Amino acid sequence: MDQSPFASQVTDGVFGYVQPDGSWWINNCGFVAAGDHTVLIDTCSTERRTRALLATAESVGGAPVTTVVNTHHHGDHTNGNYLAVGATIIGHRKTREVMVATGINTYENSFTGNDWGHLELRPPEVLFDDRLTVHAGDVRLELIHPGHAAHTTNDVLVWLPERRVLFVGDMIFNGGSPFALMGSPAGWRKALDLVRELEPETIVPGHGPVCGPEAIDVVDGYLGFLQKLASYGKAAGLTPLQAAREADLGPYAALSEQERLPANLHRAYAELDGLEWGAPIDLGAALADMVTFNGAPIRCFS
Repeated sequence: MDQSPFASQVTDGVFGYVQPDGSWWINNCGFVAAGDHTVLIDTCSTERRTRALLATAESVGGAPVTTVVNTHHHGDHTNGNYLAVGATIIGHRKTREVMVATGINTYENSFTGNDWGHLELRPPEVLFDDRLTVHAGDVRLELIHPGHAAHTTNDVLVWLPERRVLFVGDMIFNGGSPFALMGSPAGWRKALDLVRELEPETIVPGHGPVCGPEAIDVVDGYLGFLQKLASYGKAAGLTPLQAAREADLGPYAALSEQERLPANLHRAYAELDGLEWGAPIDLGAALADMVTFNGAPIRCFS
């Protein structure tokens, strides 16, 4: 098998596709070489990046991509689905529901610099609610929804139990600030307990380098910090933006994408008000605060 600058073998026939620098709209994917076919985990945000991913997966895997698993609905993981011509797209039922309801979102008022290319909406066609097993040659992939909102309402863990490898989607940002706006800080922390229970040895995160289980505690710690900051901010009568501007990030100051903090606080405030995990909130107001915190629309390199 050939190698790629982005594809690294994490176990026999299983590859992480890691795209530096892993910031906004630059995600990780993965694929499993199954002999006569290849199973892909997520696509990319842009036409160019997805075409490169598919070419790598088919070259390194040695066979066409016949199956794509989406780890959640966000465009950096699903925009390129339509380019996997002839492949079946698998995802959580809510992944399809959100994608059909909202279409392709580029959030042009919040982000600048993306080279989208030509995009077409293609939500998953094969749906599940709790768990689904996919076989890729001799590799078993257990698709697991945590049962509640976490990073989003429709996160899917792709667990390879015999290999102790976990494609965790955006439930782990390795080196970047977690983004909870469309999910739930409390639900996410509960979902991380499920990740711990699986006892993975290798984790392919949604963004950032391949890592081990030590990354779980960093994300959990940030979410705990977020909850405490939200409690303080509400008690002090601060808006999410004001609380973010006053915050001392402490050990999380080194994480990238710190502009996510005010948006995360919008969600944490809503939960303090009693809103159910993952329930709709005003995304526009949260994104606007994020841009204000950043001082300008957020520069992207996808």
